[in-house]
Amino acid sequence: MMTLGQDFRAFVLRGNVIDLAVAVVIGAAFGAVVTALVEDLITPLIAAIGGQPDFSEISFTINNSEFLIGDFLNTVISFLIIAAVIFFFVVKPMNLLLERSRREPTPDPSTTKCPACLSEIALGASRCPFCTTELTDADTDGATR
Repeated sequence: MMTLGQDFRAFVLRGNVIDLAVAVVIGAAFGAVVTALVEDLITPLIAAIGGQPDFSEISFTINNSEFLIGDFLNTVISFLIIAAVIFFFVVKPMNLLLERSRREPTPDPSTTKCPACLSEIALGASRCPFCTTELTDADTDGATR
């Protein structure tokens, strides 16, 4: 029987706990890089085109309440950049790898597709069980349409 300390040690040293900790640290570092990219490069570039030197200074006041629109814009731009990086460098490559590794099952030689509804039907069937279309021998001769 394991002691409480041994149980805790086994829990902490599990692979998925360590992987999660590494992911959180890398995510925080990546967030800092993206924030610097937005504040130091993207925002000045957009500001040079739009004429505003820094988005964080854009604000307005209503009844002595200050609304920091520029800070919000910096956050939105940062979010969009993070989302784009994740999409183009994580999601798309992973989908491509999964698609390449997925093996299509070989078609069953005892079925074909209904010419009307494209459902799988048995070879030699006289009527489609899905759409009830009457089939000819040419429809069920094993050729898929």
